[in-house]
Amino acid sequence: MSKHKSAKYKSMGPTNKHSYFVSSNPPTSFNPISIYPIIDETTFVGPFSSIIGDVRIDTDVFIGCNVTLRADEGTPFYIGSKTNIQDGVILHGLKNMKFTVNKKEYSIYIGKEVSIAHGAIVHGPCVIGGNTFVGFNAIVFNSIVEEGCYIDLSAIVTDGVRIPANRYVPAGAIINTQEKANALEMVSQSKEEFAKEVVKSNVEFSQAYSHL
Repeated sequence: MSKHKSAKYKSMGPTNKHSYFVSSNPPTSFNPISIYPIIDETTFVGPFSSIIGDVRIDTDVFIGCNVTLRADEGTPFYIGSKTNIQDGVILHGLKNMKFTVNKKEYSIYIGKEVSIAHGAIVHGPCVIGGNTFVGFNAIVFNSIVEEGCYIDLSAIVTDGVRIPANRYVPAGAIINTQEKANALEMVSQSKEEFAKEVVKSNVEFSQAYSHL
């Protein structure tokens, strides 16, 4: 290998700088109060991610690169502890449409130890229960997903359905009626174990990246 090819890469810009955008929402006719996000200090927010408006992020959360959490229309959002929101994920909500969790209304509520994998879209109003895995490029909109579910890649969950606890949504499936939701099979042990490993890895990321 030539000397040029083996030389250490030198960045053209600053290194180890986490450039992200965190802001209150702009006041509008439908959302007149500007609220700044509340992000726990144990959370890591990756480069080029945006967090806007009334977003509450709990402990040990990992927010990957190029993530959009935009609570400027539908609001508020909540993200539970040890959850990971991976690269390219979008969270947004429709105005004046909410679900109630623990006697409080949310545009988007995501429980503890949830994985939202690369490129997925979570559009409020929706609730995603704890220990759920949402796969690559999946879409969850206007739905309630109970605890322990596994939504495989490119699946769509929509139209006001409620996915019962511990159910598996196959890759590419469109679950848009309650009949389809009720007919879903239970999550396999292998997928349950995979989901737990993803959470474990990303909790470690939330801690390790913060030291860079």
